[in-house]
Amino acid sequence: MMLDLIPGAEEMVILVGGSLYDIWNQLNAAIDERYDMECSWDQGGKAWKYEYKYRRGGKTLCALYAKENCVGFMVILGKDERLKFEADRENYSKEVQRIYDETQTYHDGKWLMFEPTDTALFDDFIRLLRIKRKPNRK
Repeated sequence: MMLDLIPGAEEMVILVGGSLYDIWNQLNAAIDERYDMECSWDQGGKAWKYEYKYRRGGKTLCALYAKENCVGFMVILGKDERLKFEADRENYSKEVQRIYDETQTYHDGKWLMFEPTDTALFDDFIRLLRIKRKPNRK
């Protein structure tokens, strides 16, 4: 990966705005607190400018995305993970349930994309990550 891809704090603030950059940092901190992962920056494809991916052992836990005035949080739930979510869905916020229901199911699972503007869904995000992988930090 090209090193010049990694945006500095200033560039991120200009891109997403100060309040969303705070959300981005808080979400990263919430994940880092629970998971020891390899993180990598990449281009965000057609829809996003940057992707920041959490991986371990060749498996992706989740990814954060950044574009103009917007941050994204994506978690992909495979078949078994979807069953776990569906068994527990009433314990998630209506917003998470709605996004789950509206997300198309592909052969490799549901690619859930959230665009948080505050920390309200963070507990749900962490719960979704737990479906994928037990936290590996004490």
